[in-house]
Amino acid sequence: MSIGTILTGKKPLISVATTTTVRDIAQLLYDNRIGAVLVIEQGEILGIVSERDIVAGLHVHESILDCTAGQIMTSPVITAPPGQEIVASMGVMTDRRVRHLPVVEHGRCLGLVSIGDLVKRRIDDAEAEASALKDYIQTA
Repeated sequence: MSIGTILTGKKPLISVATTTTVRDIAQLLYDNRIGAVLVIEQGEILGIVSERDIVAGLHVHESILDCTAGQIMTSPVITAPPGQEIVASMGVMTDRRVRHLPVVEHGRCLGLVSIGDLVKRRIDDAEAEASALKDYIQTA
């Protein structure tokens, strides 16, 4: 199963500009119940700002809420094609210690998946397989 299949039914992608303040980003994260936003300008992913970036910024910047996305974002951003397998994506996220992975095809961002999205899909797939096996055994 590929990560592109997870994008179906997800919330629309929320992105910000490099000039967006951390105060506004924190509000977006809270309002949308998400853990990260992509920093996109002119269709290009420049970075990502996650809860982790904001917390790390508390240590470095005296007035973190007035900083901009461009000042605290993680860049460059690790991305994946929509055809990448879920297990491979989980491996990338674990190895690189990231919780969010933009799905990009032909330079266009299709969406953002979280490690939670991937784990949920793996669990759903395992439960469906177990159910199918039970049904097969009971009818055999």
